[in-house]
Amino acid sequence: MIPGIASLIFVPLLAIFFAHIMWAFGSTWPVADETALTRTVTGMRNASRMPPRIATFFVAIGVFAAGIIALMLTDPGRNAGLTAIGALVGTVFLVRGVLGYTPKWRAFTPEEPFATLDRRIYSPVCLFIAAGYALLTIWRLI
Repeated sequence: MIPGIASLIFVPLLAIFFAHIMWAFGSTWPVADETALTRTVTGMRNASRMPPRIATFFVAIGVFAAGIIALMLTDPGRNAGLTAIGALVGTVFLVRGVLGYTPKWRAFTPEEPFATLDRRIYSPVCLFIAAGYALLTIWRLI
């Protein structure tokens, strides 16, 4: 069961990693141009350009690392440092997931289709990943 939970965390993070890698190398997938991509994935008011490619690349690396950490949490050893890192990563996803439903976040990221995608997909996925990290972290503590 525990490896299955880690896999359910790793697979969406791997997909997110690949999307960010594509964007870091200049792709506008899954839309036609950079302006549409910016409105789809950042949602920031009046933004027409994606964040710098190097920043997108580092986000991709961070997302991939988060996925690897989820897989590492399946190790039954009592490594307190790894457990703490898992709890921290899970907290980051929890905060991002909850933020997506706050008025302040919506004021910061009002552009469509991001606003709708955030409420329906991005934030729920973050909450799902946070729940998985919580289960993996609790499992290591019991």
